[in-house]
Amino acid sequence: MEGVEEIVIAGAGLAGLATALGLHRKGVRCVVLESSATLRASGYAFTTWTNAFRALDALGVGDKIREHHLLYERLVAFSASTGEAAAKVSLKMQGKSGPHEIRCVKRNFLLETLEEELPEGTIRYSSKIVAIEEEGNVKLLHMADGSIIRANVLVGCDGVNSVVAKWLGLPKPILSGRSATRGLAEYPDGHGFGPEMLQFIGQGFRSGVLPCSDTSVYWNYTWYPSPADGDAEESVDKMRRHVLARLRAAKIPAEALDVVERGEMSEVVSSPLRFRSPLALVRGSISRRGVCVAGDAFHPMTPELGQGGCAALEDGVVLARCLGEAFAVGGHGSAEAALEKYAGERRWRAVRLVTAAYVVGFVQQSSNPAIKFLRERFLSGLLARVMVDMADFDCGKL
Repeated sequence: MEGVEEIVIAGAGLAGLATALGLHRKGVRCVVLESSATLRASGYAFTTWTNAFRALDALGVGDKIREHHLLYERLVAFSASTGEAAAKVSLKMQGKSGPHEIRCVKRNFLLETLEEELPEGTIRYSSKIVAIEEEGNVKLLHMADGSIIRANVLVGCDGVNSVVAKWLGLPKPILSGRSATRGLAEYPDGHGFGPEMLQFIGQGFRSGVLPCSDTSVYWNYTWYPSPADGDAEESVDKMRRHVLARLRAAKIPAEALDVVERGEMSEVVSSPLRFRSPLALVRGSISRRGVCVAGDAFHPMTPELGQGGCAALEDGVVLARCLGEAFAVGGHGSAEAALEKYAGERRWRAVRLVTAAYVVGFVQQSSNPAIKFLRERFLSGLLARVMVDMADFDCGKL
């Protein structure tokens, strides 16, 4: 049909770019509509677990990412109350799909790497979908500038406030009651941290220090906001002082405090952590009549497993594989069946990840005396192993 795009992807985040690159590798053209004027690299970095590298390898960019980021050898979880290591987990182990591989990858580097592999013109910036209508089998995408784009297949990778998820009837994500802030510190002469993930858990917060390379370190901090926080969220400086005050009141080593002190922070000083109810994922429409969702538009989750971005990459590979196979056969009915197949493959994986992330976060940050006792005596090691186990997954090849 003249004037109709075969596949339109809403959003140039990890899920959107991974899907677009997977389709390109399969010889299927698509268009990516990104509401911002440029790639958005909010979040600075994210933990890239074994499952994410399986997906990146399937997309043909895994080695480019490896070249610039440290390989971790262990995860160490410290009690924020005692300062002692509550759990040490070796990451030099074999999983079901091969050796484990965990790095902290700079978000802008990964997005730019994916973008560079796409044909020129694939991404249309400053292109925001505000409404969706149907005209037979064609989707009419009403844009913020008043124009209309026609599409046979629409893939919603438009984030936690997804217009596409709303059209599918998925309920809004739920507030977890926790918020997060983060930053990235640069050490031109080297930072001195070893090849390990450091977590500080307890006192009502969870904080992490993760080296990305020999000269850069990512940090994050999640907590339960309260009126006692005062005006902490008014500016970067006030948020930094709030985080440092909480960390200094606990038993956090000086080198971890230095990362927060010198780290660059976003002007969006904090963000409430939201997740989609596992029940909504079980019962809701992930795909319908040539429309589906992926990434945070599909399964927003709290960050305790470090699996949000990893799962988005998995989504992209599986979705590109299903659509690529369908377009090799041809016909709109084949594309709809492909999206249903994708939804079937991804639904229960998403349910497990969202549920596990919420439970791990609740236990890690609970101030309940009984949970605190169990966490510091027994549960920290178990929770760390849950993180590793959830990453022991292979989404397959394109």
